[in-house]
Amino acid sequence: MRRAVVAALLLFVACTTGSTATTAPAPVPLPTTTTTGAPPTAPATTTTVPPTTTTTRPARTLNLTVEPQPVEVTILTGDGQEVVATPPFTGQLVGPLTISLSAEGFAPVEQAVELEADTDLTLWLDAPGQLVDKLIEFPVGILPKQVAFTPDGAELWVTLLGGDGVEVYAPLTGELLAQLDLPQAGAVEVIFNRAGTLAYVSQMETARVYEVDVATREVVRTLQTSGSWTKVMALSPGEETLFASNWVSNDVSVLDLATGEETDRIPTVTTPRGLAVTPDGSYLYVGGFENGDLEVIDLATGEGEVIFATGGAYRHLVLDPAGERLYASDMARASVFVTDVATGETTTLATVDRLPNTIDLSPDGRVLFVSHRGRNNPESYLLIGPEWGSVLLIDTATGRPLDAIVAGNQTTGLDVSTDGTLLAFSDFRDDRVSVFAIPPYETLAAGNGGRYEAHLAELEK
Repeated sequence: MRRAVVAALLLFVACTTGSTATTAPAPVPLPTTTTTGAPPTAPATTTTVPPTTTTTRPARTLNLTVEPQPVEVTILTGDGQEVVATPPFTGQLVGPLTISLSAEGFAPVEQAVELEADTDLTLWLDAPGQLVDKLIEFPVGILPKQVAFTPDGAELWVTLLGGDGVEVYAPLTGELLAQLDLPQAGAVEVIFNRAGTLAYVSQMETARVYEVDVATREVVRTLQTSGSWTKVMALSPGEETLFASNWVSNDVSVLDLATGEETDRIPTVTTPRGLAVTPDGSYLYVGGFENGDLEVIDLATGEGEVIFATGGAYRHLVLDPAGERLYASDMARASVFVTDVATGETTTLATVDRLPNTIDLSPDGRVLFVSHRGRNNPESYLLIGPEWGSVLLIDTATGRPLDAIVAGNQTTGLDVSTDGTLLAFSDFRDDRVSVFAIPPYETLAAGNGGRYEAHLAELEK
């Protein structure tokens, strides 16, 4: 049933050899990867079955890779052949194709492919019960801190804390589209304006924010804060102001985007990190990492008030689309909290995996996505730890888990595409990004928690 839903979204291959991939908001096309050189042709057995079509199309080349291995592959072709092969497989076949995959410990896959042109195709197997569907994973630069889809979903921007700046990828193919090198240091966070024409990239070592033209990938302006260790950013509703939290100087810089100048630095709780602006632009929420403080600042007066404190480590904040509920991840408490904006009351939404960090909401606000680093290495949090990272999907109405992904080492950055169909996250210590297809909420809600219970036993290495 899950694969039938995915097949409805992923109608055919997004990239074919000698052609240019195109991306539409829905349905989501399949990812493809381009290989260098021709992969070895796997031994195959061919049997004849009754033809399913009266029109025979010309044969096209299929280069098929399946992850993980080993896996059994059966391909039913448009001219009535049944091909059984072991990937990587290369062959001349007549479309349309029905590709069936099976492997021990993974859910079976059945995928339709038109094969109207020579095609390079990579398919990923998912663990049984998983509701989100893995489309692709690909290597990126050093220490990917954050990932962010452009508003149109055509690009995925990856900030590299250990690299030179930002890399831009095609999210469904993993193709590197551009690299933005920043002076002096790497990048922390990236956000976009609503039109998707401008990106803002923070650089903590220099306390700078770079304004970048998305189309040309060129830095338009360098915005200098007077704080120390600038990290998270948020735009005002009218996008005339950029707020940037300063981790070490314990304040928030207010940047006028008309002039590019810092107009104010508002004192905050210790180690401010997460930021969220109310839809009317009146209040700024600040999450304090040192003590798990939630502070609300009146932007008319600059006065702040701590309305909740966990004694833990608030990391990331996100407001729902209506601006009525504020969600926060607390790394020290392994919990997600929710604050009623009207009353200021804060409650625990859900207990999650160890060291939750980046969070994001589905466009309708019904699903909260949470990435987790996993338990720290006892010698240093900078070293690879004894647990795998993970991503949880949480129902915002009930706090119950909807699905779970066991990821890589120190899963950190996370983003959901504007149309709600794609999830991307980074494995910080693996220098890797993964992209998944997200089924409709109704599918998640009916999925009995997906892989949540099963994933708990798989986190320990």
